[in-house]
Amino acid sequence: MAPRYPELWTTAAATAPRGVSMMGRWLDAARIGLRTLKSRLTLAAMGSLVIGIGSVSVLSQHRVERDLMAQTREREVAQTARLAADLSQRAIALQQMLRSTAEQIDPTLERLDDALEQHLQAQPALRHEFSNLFVAAPDGRMRLVIDDAGPRRPQVSIADRDYFRAVLAEKRPVISGAVPGRVSGEPVIVFSHPIIRDGQVSSVIGGAIRLSSSSLAAFLLDRGNDVTQPELLAISDEHGQVLAHPTRDLLLKPLSQDAQLSTAVADWESRGAPVEPSGLILRQPDSIATAAGVAGTGWVVWRAMPESSLLGPLRTSRIETLRDACLAIVVLGLLTFWLVKVQLRPLRQLQDRALHLFDVGHDIHEGWPGEGGEIGSVAQVLRHVGAERAHLELFTHQLLGRLDSVMAAAPIGIGFTRNQHFELVSKAWCRLLLRDESELLGTPAKLIFASETDYDQLGQLVGAAFVQDGDYGGEWRFRRKDGSLFWGQLCGRPVDPGDPAAGTIWTLADVTHSRASRETLEWSATHDPLTGLANRAAFETRLRSVLGHAPAALLVIDLDRFKPINDAHGHAAGDAMLKQVAAALSSLVRAGDLVVRTGGDEFAVVLERCPADAAQRVAAEVQRAIARAELVWDGHTLGVGASVGVAPLSDGHASIEAWVADADSSCYAAKAAGRGTVRLARGGQSNVIELPRVDQTG
Repeated sequence: MAPRYPELWTTAAATAPRGVSMMGRWLDAARIGLRTLKSRLTLAAMGSLVIGIGSVSVLSQHRVERDLMAQTREREVAQTARLAADLSQRAIALQQMLRSTAEQIDPTLERLDDALEQHLQAQPALRHEFSNLFVAAPDGRMRLVIDDAGPRRPQVSIADRDYFRAVLAEKRPVISGAVPGRVSGEPVIVFSHPIIRDGQVSSVIGGAIRLSSSSLAAFLLDRGNDVTQPELLAISDEHGQVLAHPTRDLLLKPLSQDAQLSTAVADWESRGAPVEPSGLILRQPDSIATAAGVAGTGWVVWRAMPESSLLGPLRTSRIETLRDACLAIVVLGLLTFWLVKVQLRPLRQLQDRALHLFDVGHDIHEGWPGEGGEIGSVAQVLRHVGAERAHLELFTHQLLGRLDSVMAAAPIGIGFTRNQHFELVSKAWCRLLLRDESELLGTPAKLIFASETDYDQLGQLVGAAFVQDGDYGGEWRFRRKDGSLFWGQLCGRPVDPGDPAAGTIWTLADVTHSRASRETLEWSATHDPLTGLANRAAFETRLRSVLGHAPAALLVIDLDRFKPINDAHGHAAGDAMLKQVAAALSSLVRAGDLVVRTGGDEFAVVLERCPADAAQRVAAEVQRAIARAELVWDGHTLGVGASVGVAPLSDGHASIEAWVADADSSCYAAKAAGRGTVRLARGGQSNVIELPRVDQTG
């Protein structure tokens, strides 16, 4: 087989004494080959490769840990949402049981306490689910109570209970918050249902669940533990008060007292304490904390899983990997250092000579290493270019002096980048970014941008602009050294359009104040200054974009009893009431919907991707929310009502005017029906469908 380095083989063979074996000749050739710079750098690169492999291993393990955490968070929030949905279904089932029992009570049975007692005693399923059952008269007097001690007729009243008042006023089922039982004295949650005769509440039937005993909350806790066995599962009300917790001492206390959820509760409260059925991921040190709202109850299910139970094995493995990698890095580092030091001694001599290449009075041909190969070739090149470089250095010095003068005199920042790194920046550029020139030169250009996402988007826009127009201009957010952000007008032009590697010239000016003024004007053009809602101009623009894209719906809202507030308490009170209504409307709709103040005490809501039945439910919720909105003004509690017209978008709506006209007609019908009602318009037609009164059906 022919040798890989024939010239080295010839030299070794020619100089080897007679009688030297073939192996000896190969060894001599190898020694000569190792003198080349290529061989020396290969040895150093091998050491770096080993270190790189170790680093990649650690990074891969870190990625595995990150992905596992992300998957676990998604699974935990989904599981918490499922548990909340189960609890909601259970609460609905209990209400349905009470409703079914109430429907079985005819007027004759209702009047006789003994017959009523026998009827409830014959409901084993209902008695099993509730700690006690009761029937109360409209004046709050407890007619009958059935619990573990048997039937009783206690001389107590629940007329002062908020849930009892709500049942009488709204004539609908109500679930109370946590309250002390009027008979047992223990904390309970009460499910109540009205018995309605001739449009009036004749009796109230209810069932209580003790929070300290086997209950609805305990059912969920047991089920949650069977599903995933989390370290902690609890239930609170919408104010963060504990309804169920493995630690019984925390019942009816703030959930924030639990150290395993204290930070998560604070995070939840900072977001406005949302009762979100789809679930939330909350911040909690060293734990995965999730919460989900229980629809129809105002309860919140909480779960917390320590990260240590999930990441313990991975972190142990990572520590072992890092320990082994550190040992390998130390050993290989020492080996590489020794190899480079030994093999590149001639290069060090070449470096020392090159440092004095332009010394005055130094002979350009003296002091060079006597090595052959690559180092000898480099020495020959340096001798040849020495004189030329001295001349070019003088010319370059003069050119840079002129360029520095131009950049120093420029009122805006000027910079030059090549390969996405800064190679030249002006003093104005440095002042804008609060950085020294030395901190910018050689650093990546993305360092000064507010985010890497902005930088990536800029790259795409600049490439297209250079091809189409030859230059680029745009406004972006930039980050100063102290972390503060500002808006800058960035303009760029390539040095050579045909050669991207030639670099780009940039100018930068601070436009923060002018941009803020422009954004303020733009916002004012599309928003109502009093309520902050969209104005009529934005309303019409959104209607045009939605028209022809069913399903969609338009709600028109006219406030009831608003004029007396202005007349009795002044326009300042009226304005405050309008703000309350605007806040109530904004809290109900989805992020993609548009809430508008169309003028005076009239509002509108554009619901995109919303079928007619869903629009009716939203309208009912809007009416209730406005009715509940209260304003305390000069010692008076002020409130308004609302008449709501609903117009689903249909093929009969050829224009936004026709759509708005249908919605207005339905609102007028609601107003004429006695106010506080919701009316639905048939799309594209003039007639209006009457819906049940919202204030009666809830």
